[in-house]
Amino acid sequence: MSAPNKNTLWARVLVDEFAKAGLDAVCIAPGSRSTPLTVAFSRHPDIRVFSHLDERSAAYFALGRAKRTGRPTPLVCTSGTAAANFHPAIIEASQARVPMLVLTADRPPELRDSGANQTIDQEKLYGSAVRWYRDLPEPAVEDRKLRSLRTDCARAVAEAEGTHPGPVHLNVPFRKPLDPIEVPGDVPDGFEEEYPLATAGRDGPFVEVAEGRPTLDATTRDELVETFEQAERGLIVIGPDDHGPAPTAIGALADATGFPVLADPLSRVRWGPHIADRPILGGYDSYITTLPEPAVVLRFGAAPTSKTLQHYLRDSGARQFVVDPVGEWREATFTASDLVVADPTQVAEALSEALTMDAGEWTQTFEEAETRYWELVAAAHEEAFFEGTVLSDVVELAPDPTTLFVSNSMPVRDADRFGKPHEATITALANRGASGIDGITSSALGAASATDDPLVLVTGDLAYYHDMNGLLALARCGVDATIVLINNDGGGIFHMLPIEAFDPPFTSQFKTPHGLDFEPTGDLYDLDFVRAEGRAEFREAFEESVGKAGTRVIEVQTDAEASHRFREQLTARVTETL
Repeated sequence: MSAPNKNTLWARVLVDEFAKAGLDAVCIAPGSRSTPLTVAFSRHPDIRVFSHLDERSAAYFALGRAKRTGRPTPLVCTSGTAAANFHPAIIEASQARVPMLVLTADRPPELRDSGANQTIDQEKLYGSAVRWYRDLPEPAVEDRKLRSLRTDCARAVAEAEGTHPGPVHLNVPFRKPLDPIEVPGDVPDGFEEEYPLATAGRDGPFVEVAEGRPTLDATTRDELVETFEQAERGLIVIGPDDHGPAPTAIGALADATGFPVLADPLSRVRWGPHIADRPILGGYDSYITTLPEPAVVLRFGAAPTSKTLQHYLRDSGARQFVVDPVGEWREATFTASDLVVADPTQVAEALSEALTMDAGEWTQTFEEAETRYWELVAAAHEEAFFEGTVLSDVVELAPDPTTLFVSNSMPVRDADRFGKPHEATITALANRGASGIDGITSSALGAASATDDPLVLVTGDLAYYHDMNGLLALARCGVDATIVLINNDGGGIFHMLPIEAFDPPFTSQFKTPHGLDFEPTGDLYDLDFVRAEGRAEFREAFEESVGKAGTRVIEVQTDAEASHRFREQLTARVTETL
């Protein structure tokens, strides 16, 4: 079928190329200038459209979906401030290495810097946060320009998904008419039949991109092997990474070295069948400072969530190898000694094939501390129902498999400290690139849209308030969740900082109690809202929710200061015991 005008043809070619690259979904925020893109995406049979009223929520939804799939979900918006609302999620995607593809519709070039309505400077709008930027030419019915468009689309996907994944921005100008109406002469008769390569593309992507991965060279491998063999005390530390080293490869490395594996909850390694009969540990935040220092450390992923672990490594004096496929420096204590630029899974596999070691008493010391720690935690949960108990119960009761999304501030820290390793498959995610609390709900629901696993979101009250718009996705995008809302009436994390001792201004300017009642969100967004008054009531409500369809918010009202004091008491108890 011939296109009625050049805008329609241009947008159709663009969307067709993304579909041929294997992209199967798009997030669209409504607007006029983006009409050609919206129509083309909505008419493509192989692309699912997620419609969002709020651009910021749309961007975080796409972010969460990409975190779960490892592939970008294109974002579409109109011109003007709509594009600016994508920016926070783009920053998070850049920092966390999440593939993202942003399509901002724009006015024709002559209207820029003219005072024209809804026209801002969108060129390189997101600065250094994007891996690649392209201001596309105006739509034209020309063979070469359409082939160039397909090439740009293929490159955009490749850049977003490359060794250094992240956001890509395509600015797409259109002039009227924007609707798929007939414009005589716009698309010459027979053009599509005469230039099939431009208009229909190839069977598959227009440009096949073979993305290489850096591998461990023999010299570096031998040096690592020799260093490990000479070290009696070694550690393997797995930091946050949505698509980091394969858990099976880390399991094999643990077998080969005998060294303890300290697995961040966001590493893909803390939970799953690979941990059986292996020293994969999760309670280190509370006991690591009671143990001897390592001689060598092999690190994968970003900096650990645990500040205690970060400082332990900083002060250890150990030789530290940081493995990073991009070669970026993700070690803000500046004490690591070696940067290994190679694929993390390949490094783990290469070392596990070359090493046969027994760490003996060193690893036994860690395992004994881990066992004793979880005994003390279990006793603490019987003593008090505090915020850490909520995360402990969530991890224990989550179905196998589960996608678990945890908010920043205290929930992710409590997941780190109280999420006990076990063999269920739990895919734990969080926005730890820039570590903001904006867009948490939208990110979680985006992740849910990409899998049949049940979704559990654990969020704080401020993060819940900040992204209530994101709850629209429950109905508009056909997803559901169990949302655990820890409501301590303000910014509980500030109790961890020295400013707590200065009140005023602590309460009014840092903790900022809001006094909001979130129960009406149940009626507003057509979800089940319940409050759990104690541990038994929470566990019952949680198990009931994850066992059935639909969305339930389970609110647990807590005292932030009391929870923080109890965490301190537990740490002191662990230190005294160990």
